[in-house]
Amino acid sequence: MWLGEAKTPDGMRLYAIGDVHGCDRLLQDAYAAIAADLDVNPVADHRIIHVGDYVDRGPASAGVIERLSALSESDSRVVCLLGNHDQMVRDFLADPVGAGPLWLTNGGDATLRSYGLDAFGTETRRRLRDLRDRFAAVLPAAHLDFFEGLSLAEQLGDFFFCHAGIRPGVPLDEQSPEDLVWIRDEFLSDARDHGVVVVHGHTPQSSPEVLPNRINVDTGAVFGGPLTVLALEGTGYRFL
Repeated sequence: MWLGEAKTPDGMRLYAIGDVHGCDRLLQDAYAAIAADLDVNPVADHRIIHVGDYVDRGPASAGVIERLSALSESDSRVVCLLGNHDQMVRDFLADPVGAGPLWLTNGGDATLRSYGLDAFGTETRRRLRDLRDRFAAVLPAAHLDFFEGLSLAEQLGDFFFCHAGIRPGVPLDEQSPEDLVWIRDEFLSDARDHGVVVVHGHTPQSSPEVLPNRINVDTGAVFGGPLTVLALEGTGYRFL
């Protein structure tokens, strides 16, 4: 199934939002753009699908999680998928010694600051456990529920949404969680028909990457790029 043939469910518009990484102001603007689009171009039904990576690197991870936890709780049309940075938060809470160093060197320190905590450059095992305990103490229950409730993937019509991509040649229902949130080269370099058009993030580009078998909506918002919103309807697509 190639882009241009792939179709959304009848009467449904799909909005996909790229990696947020703590850029809450851009997220607010994205939702305002979607609301304006729905006002100008009404549709019977819609979904807003986030492809993950809500936290780390940017200044307002806690604000992003507050916004999205409330939106997804109040509106079933908002679908939030798991990104590798969101997985690192879950891993840190479960195993601070094993997962902490990777997370803290990949923007986790910024997430902690957004919750009012500081991390030091070199953390001992004891300090990693203490840091996890302090983070768990200040993390609102609704935020923890949000992280724990993130889905790995969502298929709507002929479009398959996930964070990083899929393992080519493996059936969609047999994809590993690790591939869905971490894969890069094996997926990005594969030009075959996957049976669906994959909409993903994870690998930032200067502009949306549109190929016959996939669309990458990560345009590096945290690095100064836009927060991309893709609109899919019928067999067509456009960007807000």
